[in-house]
Amino acid sequence: MKYEDYKNIYSRLKTPRDIDRLVDELKIDRELLLVMYTQRTVRDATRRYYIVKKDILKLAKEWRKGSTIYKLARRINFPSVLLGLMLAPEIKITRKQYWKYLRDPNSCPNKRLRKELKHVAQADIIYSPKGSEVQAERGKWGEGLLQNWLDRRHLKYRTEEDLRSTHKKTPDVLLDKPLVIDGTKVFWIESKASFGDEIELKKNVRRQLKPYTEIFGTGAVVYWFGFIEGIEPPEGIMLLDGTHFHDK
Repeated sequence: MKYEDYKNIYSRLKTPRDIDRLVDELKIDRELLLVMYTQRTVRDATRRYYIVKKDILKLAKEWRKGSTIYKLARRINFPSVLLGLMLAPEIKITRKQYWKYLRDPNSCPNKRLRKELKHVAQADIIYSPKGSEVQAERGKWGEGLLQNWLDRRHLKYRTEEDLRSTHKKTPDVLLDKPLVIDGTKVFWIESKASFGDEIELKKNVRRQLKPYTEIFGTGAVVYWFGFIEGIEPPEGIMLLDGTHFHDK
């Protein structure tokens, strides 16, 4: 994807409603837009977490006066599940209780809170239990695509689960024999069910990809939802998108 197109889409993904609007307007895959919206939301929430935390006593006071968690979250443009978690100590429930009630609102004895958490769980498509489940399933989907592609070519490999007992840093796939891609020997492949922009790539390189090169040698990361044209990974890391794994 060209950088200009990416910036245009990314800047317009402000609420979940924008996803369906842009699907209709730009004729772009909905799952790609959901992935980009997720990345933007998580980054913004991480950046603003301590800003919101500084105002938590004031927000808790407004909640006690009758404002709902959802309305407060919408007013400050912050994920409602995260705001509820931050408010939990102020509304006299533990973090453990909060997650329990969020997963099963009917188990909450407080009628008001029970109603609010049902709404919060439905409205927050990123941090809710359902949202977390969707993201986990998307990750498994990407790993499955990669493994199926290798299996069809009878290429032997070890998975993250196979390697966990012997290595602290484990790529999704460590090939028994290197695979040559575009003239480069690749010893490992990491699957990312995300979109590769500069922020995502830098995060992945720091946390995972660079250590893999130091342990296992040259490898590749596949961003199943694509990446920005011209983005440059560090030496020893190859960028791939989902089209590389389409059967010819």
